[in-house]
Amino acid sequence: MAKILYIFPHPDDESFGPAGPIHAQRQAGHEVYLLTLTKGGATSQRHKLGLTIEEMGEVRYREMIEVAKTLDLTEMTVLDLPDSGLQDIDPRIVERAAADAIRRLQPDVVVTYAVHGMSGFHDHLVTHAAVKRVFLELRDEGAAPLKRLAFLAMPDPGGASMNADGTFRFKLSAPERIDVVQKLSAADIDAMERALACYMTYQSTIAGTRVVERIGDTVYFELFGEDFNPPLGSLTEHFK
Repeated sequence: MAKILYIFPHPDDESFGPAGPIHAQRQAGHEVYLLTLTKGGATSQRHKLGLTIEEMGEVRYREMIEVAKTLDLTEMTVLDLPDSGLQDIDPRIVERAAADAIRRLQPDVVVTYAVHGMSGFHDHLVTHAAVKRVFLELRDEGAAPLKRLAFLAMPDPGGASMNADGTFRFKLSAPERIDVVQKLSAADIDAMERALACYMTYQSTIAGTRVVERIGDTVYFELFGEDFNPPLGSLTEHFK
């Protein structure tokens, strides 16, 4: 059985896609850990509720506790780094947070966002860079098993580099970079929907993104330094 550590910047990042694979991993007997770097208090939803960033962060943290129960996470840690402000702090703070978790938990697999961050959100991009650097440094030191570094991805639909209005088109993962194509069972999809439902204050955003419909029954990952064609069916296949 493997230890899998997901590292994301915000509450709900673990549920917008990864929840399905997390459910499958727990059902298979793997240990699944989640490190969330911020409490997500800067979300615009706080204005509708009349809450400060700190108050909203506490609300979202309580919602995350329900997510941890729903997905049967082995352990969840939620830090309080500045939401929407990771680009403004010393990157070594983010790196230390990731390194501390990896050293303590000794995971086989670490998962975070791909280089495009799925949305281009700066917190996502900072997290990708920090986790990748720390993973490689600690693997070189032999500080943890660290068999695999995986990036949550979405295949790029292709097309012109420029939009019709002359702006650059946001690009996702080139199909050849996809190394894991995980099909979700009905139970996995149900777990994702139940995890998303825990975020009571975020339901309008969840509905607006149509995340469940967009994901469907498939979640994609890139693997750093590995190349599988055809892709693997899960993050724990064919460890080196």
